[in-house]
Amino acid sequence: MRKVYYFLLIVLFGCISCEWQFTAGDDRIVKVDRYDRIQSLYLTTGDFSALQQMNTVYPMQTRTLIEDVLRIGKVDDQQINTKFLRFYQDSTLQALISEAEQQYANMDDINADFTKVFKYLREHIPGIEVPEVYAQIGSLDQSVIVGNGSIGICLDKYLGSDYPLYKNPLYGYSKSQLATMTRSYIVPDCVGFYLLSLYPMPQDRALSQQERDMHIGKIQWVINQAYGKHVFNTVYTRMVDRYMKSHNLTIDQMLRNNNYSEFRKAN
Repeated sequence: MRKVYYFLLIVLFGCISCEWQFTAGDDRIVKVDRYDRIQSLYLTTGDFSALQQMNTVYPMQTRTLIEDVLRIGKVDDQQINTKFLRFYQDSTLQALISEAEQQYANMDDINADFTKVFKYLREHIPGIEVPEVYAQIGSLDQSVIVGNGSIGICLDKYLGSDYPLYKNPLYGYSKSQLATMTRSYIVPDCVGFYLLSLYPMPQDRALSQQERDMHIGKIQWVINQAYGKHVFNTVYTRMVDRYMKSHNLTIDQMLRNNNYSEFRKAN
């Protein structure tokens, strides 16, 4: 009986060990939910089943798109489906839909970057939640939508700096803006806006432009660390880098420190 007992203990600890190994290596894969494909199907064909899926499977995304991104009405308005469909019949928006679906037929590289970056954030910011990430097609108004534990990517704002429509003077994009309207900036932008929602700028006092830039510099520095390279290289990210090298702080502590003068003193 004693031998059986010892055997069971060995099996038990062996199973626990296997479970620990599995958990330790069980890195969460972040994958972009392709809401944009259902949206595209409805907006280009009027497919009623696609509309039903938008409303039943993706109610939050559809409400956000209609009410917060496009701002064409309330999602429960009786005529909102017709208004939504007509809104996208504009030839420019139809071209955006087509181009976005072509350029982003595959997003494996973006999924890999999201997974890598959020793995780093989970290791260095205890308790941080990994949001749901989904893609949509807007109307050149916004690039990233953060809220309700999710990140929405507007693919129409990431079609490449040389995309002809972006160069139309009507939109007024500067060269610096165009440089960031590329595939490679999707993950940095999304993570940046998400971190900004978790570590917002102080609201109890008016901030100077330099203080605002310093706050963004802190977030961009974290993104650089998560990527392991200089995605952003500004005077403010360099100030944060020197500050962190001279202070024994966690990333969470640094992000919560809104005494911006301390970062300047370290330089």
